[in-house]
Amino acid sequence: MSLNKLIKNNKKKIRVGRGIGSGKGKTSARGHKGQKSRSGVAIKSFEGGQMPLYRRLPKRGFKSFNKKNTAILNLSKIQKILEKNNISNNLDLTILKEKNLIGKKISKLKILGTGEIKKNLEISAHFVSKQALVKIEKAGGKLNILKK
Repeated sequence: MSLNKLIKNNKKKIRVGRGIGSGKGKTSARGHKGQKSRSGVAIKSFEGGQMPLYRRLPKRGFKSFNKKNTAILNLSKIQKILEKNNISNNLDLTILKEKNLIGKKISKLKILGTGEIKKNLEISAHFVSKQALVKIEKAGGKLNILKK
């Protein structure tokens, strides 16, 4: 321990507005009049009349409140699921949730046509692409489109 590493811990708190002799009396270091001398005034993002930063920057994006959580599955992904898990001839949202293949918050299922499917199975989904529909029927499967 050396003298230059000592920390002063007996510093007194300056009490503003306690008389002229305290050094912080009268206006309490706020100056005379004006908005900043008054109590309860906060000038948060005011930049002296200049266009504030939050208005100068571009606003991007949009988040819809009505967005429904939809799981998107390609046929290649469905083929991998069939190979790994022992799923019978039908596939729908409840089966995928039971096997923990999709999240619990997902409320709809969409099938897209990337990849190939070899097994004939019955799929229940809310949305399907034309390409996926053709490939599923070509493999001997069936597709039920749910309305919700």
